[in-house]
Amino acid sequence: MSTSESSLPSRRQLFKSLGAATLAVVALPASNARQPAAAQGKAYRPSFFTPDEWAFVNAASARLIPHDSLGPGAVEAGVPEYIDRQMGTPWATGALWYMHGPFNADAPATLGYQSRLTPQEVYRLGIAAADGFVRQTQGKSFAQLAPDAQDTALRAIESGRAAFEPVPARLFFSMLLQSVREGFFADPVHGGNRGLVGWKLIGFPGARADFMDWVDRDVKYPLPPVALSGQRG
Repeated sequence: MSTSESSLPSRRQLFKSLGAATLAVVALPASNARQPAAAQGKAYRPSFFTPDEWAFVNAASARLIPHDSLGPGAVEAGVPEYIDRQMGTPWATGALWYMHGPFNADAPATLGYQSRLTPQEVYRLGIAAADGFVRQTQGKSFAQLAPDAQDTALRAIESGRAAFEPVPARLFFSMLLQSVREGFFADPVHGGNRGLVGWKLIGFPGARADFMDWVDRDVKYPLPPVALSGQRG
């Protein structure tokens, strides 16, 4: 997300332009893929986030990919559910990474993750810091702010102007944004992309057996996307 004043309302245009290549980074561990997503229409109950944290995740997701003329946004697509379920995976506890020192926050990205905090800790501490920052400046929690004020707060967090302790604001924002992107474009079996809205937005065929004949054609793929479960968009 850009920090320019006009970036937030048009960010779903960015996702539409990413194309099918985005799908390469949105898979959860196989153990989580066996857990069915909550049935559409049922209220999802988070297993990791507290009520206040859940309110933040929903509000922030709604601003990062809002409901607009292009279709449903992150909340309608079940992205908060995806993030909560993601917190129950080995990835979220740091079990898939080397998590011993020394840590170097200034190291290049090619050296991998450089924080001593697990994703679970980044989310828990980051949400608390974000709400604390907003309460100091606005007297309300993030979820209680008007959309424009939420956008302003997210810009401050993204840029690092919001001083967080003990998790860097930029680290928290980048992890949140990546999770929202993943939840919007992952297979619905992981809890997000409800109704295959993310795939329909970018024209991704999904888990069809073969669509290679259409890859090099400069035309819209004529068939709806298919999820791993067989669900059709």
